[in-house]
Amino acid sequence: MITTRIKGDNSKSLGIGPEGEINVTVHSHPIISEAVASFPFRQYFTDNGKATGSNDMLVNGTLTDPIEFYIQAIPDTQTWIKSLHIKLADAGANFNEFGNLSSLTNGLEFVWTTQTDGDKIIHDGIKDNLEFFRLSQQTPTIIDLSGGGADAVVVSIDLAAVFGTPYGVPLYPNTLDRLAFRVRDNLSAGMTEFNIIAYGVQVTERI
Repeated sequence: MITTRIKGDNSKSLGIGPEGEINVTVHSHPIISEAVASFPFRQYFTDNGKATGSNDMLVNGTLTDPIEFYIQAIPDTQTWIKSLHIKLADAGANFNEFGNLSSLTNGLEFVWTTQTDGDKIIHDGIKDNLEFFRLSQQTPTIIDLSGGGADAVVVSIDLAAVFGTPYGVPLYPNTLDRLAFRVRDNLSAGMTEFNIIAYGVQVTERI
């Protein structure tokens, strides 16, 4: 039998109980200092990939000239996008429509672009409201916002659950990585509101 002792910098030893259990202490505060820190991330999908861009996705796109709304990688910090929150408001919306428009011809393309592998198509064409719910795995619901017919499709998509990764989809620093929705139909007339927010964490090395 080899006896081993694990000691920290403060000379405290790791103890093993009579049943082989290891005793730990849960601190009442977070770790004071970490070499790598993570920070909350929230941003709309915009037409330039930055918080300064337009998040109004009611635009006129085509199959050959789509308009892209995206989150882009940034220098020196890795971004993990864990969840998406979609709001598509339009009076009289039904599941087999896009908002209250007829089902789209080309559909909204959902794509993860990496510098190393190019486009990875997550959904090749979201053509109606129900397709958002297929990605989300939540019960389809259309919300009456005002009691006066201003209906909205509100969907939360947990990318960590969809792909089985703990933190969602990564955008690596100093690359051209991006997560994007491409509008390939005319959404500019008739709908009230359409935008998407991304939530996640940004991880950076402390200086």
